[in-house]
Amino acid sequence: MNPSVLSFYTLFSPMLLGTAKLFSALYPKLRTFFRVRKNVFEELEQQMQKLPPSSFRLWIHAASVGEFEQARPVIAALKERHPNIAVFVSFLSDSGYNARKNFPDASAVFYLPADTRDNAKRLLELIRPDILLLMRYDFWPNHLLEAKKCGAKLILAAAVLQQDSPYFKPLLKGFYRSVFHLFDRIFTVSEQDTLSFRQIFNYPQAETAGDPRFDQVFLRSRNRARVDHLKPVFENRPVLVAGSVWEKDEAILLAAWKALDGRPSLVLVPHEVKPENMARLYQDLKERSLDFMAVSALNKTFNPDRQILVIDQTGYLAELYSLASIAYVGGGFGINVHNTLEPAVHQIPVLFGPRYHNSPEAEGLAAAGGAIVIHDQQELFKALKSLTTDTAQRKKMGTIAEAFVQERTGATAAITASIEGYYNARESSLT
Repeated sequence: MNPSVLSFYTLFSPMLLGTAKLFSALYPKLRTFFRVRKNVFEELEQQMQKLPPSSFRLWIHAASVGEFEQARPVIAALKERHPNIAVFVSFLSDSGYNARKNFPDASAVFYLPADTRDNAKRLLELIRPDILLLMRYDFWPNHLLEAKKCGAKLILAAAVLQQDSPYFKPLLKGFYRSVFHLFDRIFTVSEQDTLSFRQIFNYPQAETAGDPRFDQVFLRSRNRARVDHLKPVFENRPVLVAGSVWEKDEAILLAAWKALDGRPSLVLVPHEVKPENMARLYQDLKERSLDFMAVSALNKTFNPDRQILVIDQTGYLAELYSLASIAYVGGGFGINVHNTLEPAVHQIPVLFGPRYHNSPEAEGLAAAGGAIVIHDQQELFKALKSLTTDTAQRKKMGTIAEAFVQERTGATAAITASIEGYYNARESSLT
């Protein structure tokens, strides 16, 4: 490890933070970043007063919701066996925090303070974690260094080293090598990731465990209570569930679906359900002469043969896929495709747009034959027509998709065992 690299970062981080504050008036996202962190320490102090001082403390940091979902099966397994473990969850993004701020198994959910040495020291003095579990990425050196200095064990889980990532850039490789060597254990998603940690970053303790999201998706697939009232509506019908769709997804999806002769029933789940986006979507559907009904207004007059069911509520997309015969996952015509595992586990073929290379699971699913990558409206039309009419092909792809998920479960057990090792060692030292 080269400590001078991290020392340089620590020295200049207050200046970087000050510069960001100066420009925050011009950039709404920066303004939000500082606004939501204004009272983070005061709020944490109040929550800490309710916590027994002797409890074993696990701090989990996640950039946003997706990374936190990787941690959920680990939390569930630990809390089931050791209810006294206090869990703290920090987020970088406001979307992640707002989605999980009321997570019931956490003693506190908070925004990670800006990464300066003073902020890190104050945070660590407050929560005093025994373990910091960092999910996938989002490395903030001052917080990592301070956690290490305070005696916490550092674990990186679901780690991925994609070949086009910044980690391999000549100017950044030494920096990340120093960061990675702060961790006591690193659990990777694949054998290739493990080799990269060992050979390129000289980190021999890297271990292949897999992605805990596969465990989370598998566990969650058993819970379908929230869509029980919709099952009779779509019974014995082919159903296309289009999840997390953006405007670009809607444009090709609605045109391709409308052109089909034997159209499957369509459940449309927008990525955003804010009033302005829903108003735009409803207007678009009217202009296309497509009849629809919002799920919030669902009644007995709804006809799945001629009406689109529009989901204007949040929180149960994963369950909606259990109703589907085919899934379309949005985001692939934007920055990156959304969660492809949630539909795959339900034994259905998955369709998504061309921007999916930042998602290893989407790449793997397509390579295995459980998904089809769509580049335009015509390709989507052909795929939907084939999957709607060819039941054998649909079942074959669905079987591949389900197997792709089930064969990759098990990461939770490896990560949990590591944490329990530290937990048991601490408990033994106290007796």
